[in-house]
Amino acid sequence: MIDLRSDTVTLPCDAMRQVMFDAPLGDDVYGEDPSVNTLQTLAAEITGKESALFVSSGTQSNLLAVLSQCERGDEYIAGQEAHTYRFEAGGAAVLGGIQPQPLPFNGRGELDLEQVAETIKPDDFHFARTKLLCLENTQTGKVLAMDYLADFFQLAVKYGLRKHLDGARAFNAAVKMSIDIKEICSYFDTVSICLSKGLAAPVGSVLVGDRITIEKARRLRKMLGGGMRQAGILAAAGIYALKNNIERLQVDHENAANLADGLRGLAGFRLLEEPETNMVLLDLSREYFSALSAWLADNNVTVSGQRWVLHKDVSRDDVERVLELCSEFSNAPA
Repeated sequence: MIDLRSDTVTLPCDAMRQVMFDAPLGDDVYGEDPSVNTLQTLAAEITGKESALFVSSGTQSNLLAVLSQCERGDEYIAGQEAHTYRFEAGGAAVLGGIQPQPLPFNGRGELDLEQVAETIKPDDFHFARTKLLCLENTQTGKVLAMDYLADFFQLAVKYGLRKHLDGARAFNAAVKMSIDIKEICSYFDTVSICLSKGLAAPVGSVLVGDRITIEKARRLRKMLGGGMRQAGILAAAGIYALKNNIERLQVDHENAANLADGLRGLAGFRLLEEPETNMVLLDLSREYFSALSAWLADNNVTVSGQRWVLHKDVSRDDVERVLELCSEFSNAPA
């Protein structure tokens, strides 16, 4: 089976499974799990932040970031298609009484900063208080430019706002730009790093930031039922991922580029845009794609939409196989 639905479907390799098996354990709710502590120290060092907190998921990490930087009746601004707004079940509003203010992304995955400035609420009791600005990097595979991040940072400073990055695939962005992840994280107060996407750990994310914010997030994690006792079994996989699976993201990017190049030459296939990292976005009619996805499923290739995601468990040979199948479909009589 070749699975292009998401980079969340990756399975731990044998070496990762072994470090999980051998992980020293303790009770993390008491702060005594050495593997969790090592992961949090490592994540903070890699991202250039004071502190880090291991959590069960990216959704929990983003929720804790919002809850720890906003109070009830406050507001955070995020993209209309951002994970923090659209795909996390309204957690900040439901659990925190925090109002989301969505704005559209442009074609580069950015929020228009002039529109952001116009949307920030004045200090007036008629309005929710704007407290937090959120970005996502990468956003559908697109990398946010560093000069844009600098302008975003200056806007937030001007209005005295906190800054959070849903950096579920921030390492993809750093690898694409050949820069240290610290450079991206420096523009944000908190960053959520997912371990279970391209980095190929089975579970977990890490929220990084300043010590006071992370300590508040730790208390909120407990409140949300996120205390995970002997969590070092999972943390060990995250340690392995951060030590071994960052640079190999370049392979996923190359595979995405090769897949896009091959699809571009097939009759009936169109790309929505050129891939920047590990995602190939198609632009096919509903009927054509429905028939294509059924054909692929019959030949052991799984897709869930017109966003095809490359990851550790999709090899160069797998890419060639997908291209062969798409070519057969393209050339089949109507």
